[in-house]
Amino acid sequence: MTQRAGTESDGPEPGGGTAAPAIDAGAELDPVHPMRPPAPRFKPGGLSTAEVAERVARGEVNDVPVRSSRSTTDIVRANVFTRFNAIIGVLWAIMLVVAPIQDSLFGFVIVANTGIGIIQELRAKKTLDSLAVIGETKPSVRRDGRTAEISTSEIVLGDVIELGPGDKVVVDGSVGEADGLEIDESLLTGEADPVLKKPGDPVMSGSFVVAGGGAFTATKVGREAYAAQLAEEASRFTLVHSELRSGISTILKYVTWMMIPTSIGLIISQLLVKDNNLKDSIARTVGGIVPMIPEGLVLLTSVAFAIGVIRLGRKQCLVQELPAIEGLARVDVVCLDKTGTLTEGGMDVTELRPLGGADPAYVKKVLGALGESDPRPNASLQAIIDAYPDMAEWRCTESLPFSSARKYSGASFSEGDGENNTWLLGAPDVLLPAGDPALDEINALNEQGLRVLLLARSARELDDAAVATGVRPTALVVLEQRLRPDAADTLRYFEDQNVSAKVISGDNAVSVGAVAGKLGLPGAENTVDARGLPTDRADMAKVLDENAVFGRVSPQQKRDMVGALQSNGHTVAMTGDGVNDVLALKDADIGVSMGSGSEATKAVAQIVLLNNSFSTLPSVVAEGRRVIGNITRVATLFLTKTVYSVLLAILVVCSQVEYPFLPRHLTLLSTLTIGIPAFFLALAPNKERAKPHFVKRVMRYAIPGGAIAAVATFVSYLIARHHYTGAGALEAESSAATLTLFLTSMWVLAIIARPYTWWRVALVGAMGGAFLIVLVVPWLQDFFQLKLVGVTVPWIAVGVAVAAAVLIEFTFRWVDRKFPA
Repeated sequence: MTQRAGTESDGPEPGGGTAAPAIDAGAELDPVHPMRPPAPRFKPGGLSTAEVAERVARGEVNDVPVRSSRSTTDIVRANVFTRFNAIIGVLWAIMLVVAPIQDSLFGFVIVANTGIGIIQELRAKKTLDSLAVIGETKPSVRRDGRTAEISTSEIVLGDVIELGPGDKVVVDGSVGEADGLEIDESLLTGEADPVLKKPGDPVMSGSFVVAGGGAFTATKVGREAYAAQLAEEASRFTLVHSELRSGISTILKYVTWMMIPTSIGLIISQLLVKDNNLKDSIARTVGGIVPMIPEGLVLLTSVAFAIGVIRLGRKQCLVQELPAIEGLARVDVVCLDKTGTLTEGGMDVTELRPLGGADPAYVKKVLGALGESDPRPNASLQAIIDAYPDMAEWRCTESLPFSSARKYSGASFSEGDGENNTWLLGAPDVLLPAGDPALDEINALNEQGLRVLLLARSARELDDAAVATGVRPTALVVLEQRLRPDAADTLRYFEDQNVSAKVISGDNAVSVGAVAGKLGLPGAENTVDARGLPTDRADMAKVLDENAVFGRVSPQQKRDMVGALQSNGHTVAMTGDGVNDVLALKDADIGVSMGSGSEATKAVAQIVLLNNSFSTLPSVVAEGRRVIGNITRVATLFLTKTVYSVLLAILVVCSQVEYPFLPRHLTLLSTLTIGIPAFFLALAPNKERAKPHFVKRVMRYAIPGGAIAAVATFVSYLIARHHYTGAGALEAESSAATLTLFLTSMWVLAIIARPYTWWRVALVGAMGGAFLIVLVVPWLQDFFQLKLVGVTVPWIAVGVAVAAAVLIEFTFRWVDRKFPA
């Protein structure tokens, strides 16, 4: 698992002269496909400017467009060309020909709604695109003998790309240099163990570095590379794979099937059976069909999601997959990595404790040399480099990069006086046997929340699998981690919201528990060493449910722990920033990465906190709850209308009477009892954790509510038909039925608006006041053809509505008890 010094591949010197020919000299032909151009050879200094220009001219550029959002064309198409827009468009065209403009208002409402949806999604696209540029991965590429960071879209065939721990392989290639280079290909192959790469070995885009470093030549770029599909798919603005969206699609499918036979029956009833004015019959037929369509529900869902993206974007939170907003609303367990999440990335060396009479000056030389031997140090080693710069100038003959799975790194040095020593630096409880006297001292430091590394001399070679066996302790390096100032408040938020926080760290269990204790995490005093966790998933899930802090967790164990929690019915969010978190982030329901995290973590996470602020997470959870909770609320309003419209049409067909409403009546009712209230309710704060079974939760209210409203309205209509005769009777009957349906629908709205706040009460009151104005202002009466005639029937209509409202109230309460969601 090591790389010896001086194993670089042979190649021309940096800045190698003129532009390369179409086929590099010395490159080997593909034996399987001899006519295929050979893969570019490795050039340690990278391509020259002229060579890059030539490849750009030939189109050998990694030009796959990585989109963070749908294109403008896609957004317009998705909002305009929908099944229901097509139906409503045809009906609107008919109404514009046969009826007054009042009966065509529903078409203008749909145009306005579609426009609002397009504008909001375009705003969300702008937000996502700007954030994606900030969070874009920029690999280090060698050109003209120098290393520079460039955009992935600027990589050309034959570019030499450097790799270090946590770096993502952005294009396919062939390794040219390797210094203990270990690559995790689990995201591609499913194989959990990292693969040691040597010069000449292939690397696949989508994999990532877990240890060591090196460089590789890009052999496939653009759409030929696997990254073309991976990057585009991972960062696409999408509304799919969401319970909310799939639930709405299911509802719309059933609505469509209900609409077809009901509409046909209504058309036959109104146009053939009844010998009325043809244009009036057409208008009433359209009036019966249009309200069956919950057209605003899809729009409002898109708008709510889009506004959620915009709100989170203002807080420097990049939502790479839109359903992540919904997923976070359902989260009941959040797994937190300690380093980089609860603590800041940097560390400070607070103390150096030599052991066994070791010379402090010599120990500092060793530590300085170890720091110099690793070109891509992690946070712990960087703190040691800052404290003890390399003064020894020893020659490193072999190195072993740090790995989260091993918990230690190492190097062998020729110390210039004939001495050759092998040194290991890592976790004391991994390098030392149980019961070693030094562990008591180390535990005391860990209990203070300090991180302790052990420097030890090994008598074996680094490439010996047992190099860590029988080491001689030489010194303890005590590191202090800086707690994030916002971590304690964030943990309190999760506790208040009934979200269990689990700290899962690769560090010493006692140290992790001390840090969690300082932040006030409940259960921090009972820290679990993950090396003793059961391997059985059910047993592991039980331990996870009973405890909150876990130390010495391996990367594979993090993944197993996420799976165990999920198997126990939990919705799990995982936060992290290191390469050791990638597997768990990928398997969690929601993966959250810090903006300063490794390229690999940002690639697999659904949400990236670009400002590296852990305190942003409550805002993300709150936004998800707001969107999902409110959409569930307003969906009940829309589907109640669909149910009562379908049932009314069926009652009309069976009774062979005129349909009671013109389109203008239902446009007014929909606007006041659904459209305007739903818009405000969908954007209101909502802290309730989202619950599963969206369709069941909505339909258990919509079906009884819509059925009661339909029956009550039809009863009022039949009473009015027996009371009114002569000219203007149908208008009076329609007005009475409209009054009953409005009051009944208002009560459904009043129930959905609970719990009441001043603005919710004002909203319901304003809608009632608007309807009252229509009833009393003469020109509005004429415009909407609404005029209450006499006293008896209007008061009967009110009485029927009150009885229906009481029945709805008791039915909803019975449903809550009988069918709890």
